[in-house]
Amino acid sequence: MMTERPGTYPCILGIESSCDETSAAILQGFQVRSHIVYSQMVHKKYGGVVPELASRAHEHAISQVVHAAFETAGLLPADIDAVAVTYGPGLMGALLVGLNYAKGFALAQNIPFIAVNHVEAHLYAPMLEFPELEPPFLCLLVSGGHTMLVDVRGVKDFRILGTTRDDAAGESFDKTARLLKIGYPGGPVIDTLSSSGNPRAVHFPRSLLDPDSLDFSFSGMKTAVLNFVKKQETISDRDKADIAASFQEAVVDVLKEKVRRAIQVTGHRRVVLAGGVAANRRLRQELRNLADSLKVELFYPPLEYCTDNAAMIAATGVMYFRKGWFSGLETGAVPNLKLT
Repeated sequence: MMTERPGTYPCILGIESSCDETSAAILQGFQVRSHIVYSQMVHKKYGGVVPELASRAHEHAISQVVHAAFETAGLLPADIDAVAVTYGPGLMGALLVGLNYAKGFALAQNIPFIAVNHVEAHLYAPMLEFPELEPPFLCLLVSGGHTMLVDVRGVKDFRILGTTRDDAAGESFDKTARLLKIGYPGGPVIDTLSSSGNPRAVHFPRSLLDPDSLDFSFSGMKTAVLNFVKKQETISDRDKADIAASFQEAVVDVLKEKVRRAIQVTGHRRVVLAGGVAANRRLRQELRNLADSLKVELFYPPLEYCTDNAAMIAATGVMYFRKGWFSGLETGAVPNLKLT
């Protein structure tokens, strides 16, 4: 097969396997040449990710996913300038599958190896849609494992302004969906169900904590849903829609208020929304309203780049490559890797 050698921008293979999605992407600069995601459906019946099953599924899928990425891009391994891969945070077994595959690829092609912090990669995901976006900016990162406000001053130069003290926002969506018995994962299910519900049907608490704090707490909201459900003799489908919409409204209100405070504290005129919960339609709408009222710019990635994906890993690899930041092959998986 004849291929065309990429131009002056680095051509990066990205690999992501931190949890329950096996993904590979090839980027030429910030242009996505291919993006393949294999989602593991085996976990649905358990209501959560089973680590051992996730690792086995990654082992089964990774070669096929990478091959599909090359086929879609119309490129060969020889066209790749470096390989970037998630080394944490995530499930140990799952991380090792992607990490070891990437190391083998780098060795075989004699190209640089770039270890990427999965959380940091989320911060840059909107650049896949807006390549002109550059730090400094304020980022609200909202996912199943993280909820934080980050002052992004540059590549690998950031300060955490606030983080969750207990459940992450995405985790609270999953737990609430489990309480209502409406499916998994909770974020998309609640987003969809809320569209037919009344967000003012039930008043759930807004856990804003200290008025001067930029931290988050969502465990109390989950408990409020649990207590409300227990008091009901029966819950119809209509009731579930109202509860879901009311819960979602409470979470979005908190996130929106914290972003407003962070804009005041930092003075940033650009705000980025990233992470799995960035796909939530109500959250996007409310942050857009906030941005318009404060006359700041709002950026968020396309839906396909909100959840775990290799495109954002490759995008981080592009930025590292340009700075000459490479990793040693001795780099190991770090399940509890922090952003800073």
